[in-house]
Amino acid sequence: MTDFVYAPPETAPEILHADAQVLVVNKPAGLLSVPGKGEHLADCLIARLRRLYPEVLLVHRLDLDTSGVMVFALTPLAQRHLGWQFEERVTKKVYVARLWGHLAPSAGRVDLPLCVDWPNRPRQHVNHEKGRPAQTDWRVVRLEPDGTTRVRLMPLTGRSHQLRVHMAELGHPILGDRLYAQGPARDFPRLMLHAESLRFRHPEGGKAQTYCAPVPF
Repeated sequence: MTDFVYAPPETAPEILHADAQVLVVNKPAGLLSVPGKGEHLADCLIARLRRLYPEVLLVHRLDLDTSGVMVFALTPLAQRHLGWQFEERVTKKVYVARLWGHLAPSAGRVDLPLCVDWPNRPRQHVNHEKGRPAQTDWRVVRLEPDGTTRVRLMPLTGRSHQLRVHMAELGHPILGDRLYAQGPARDFPRLMLHAESLRFRHPEGGKAQTYCAPVPF
């Protein structure tokens, strides 16, 4: 977007857990997970973490405007193990979002294939011929008096912008989404999407662990 100005928050990364293999962090909204193209986009979460943990390695990403739980590896073995868990859907991710309008029914699944919308990238779109499978489960938390809906979203796949496109396709875009929402649904101070919890198996020993970050909206 031509009016985009990168102004990441200055707060230090919030460490939720650290051991010899993994690092779990609560990413703030407005901060890139990894560097973008150009010096003005060099400030990012992994760069900030590298000052504290020089050995940190990327496993997955959250969008710039999405906040919440991320896991990083501290050894190549942990990176491979965690990467395999994401690819094989061993991890369990739960997001909280606020949507435009009142969503019904109270629970369901979106099953719509996605791929990049090349003339309008970085936008993604539904494409039944070229898209990759994408599924998202939702569960309504509550219908708000202001006409919005608070939901929990459980992605079964990990496509780019998956939750944002799927909710927009339902006719209930995520509030503050400058790419997929229209009109007053866009006019919020941030994207109302937060990675509330992440469950994975520890690379050393395989014990299941769940980490959570409070929803900031």
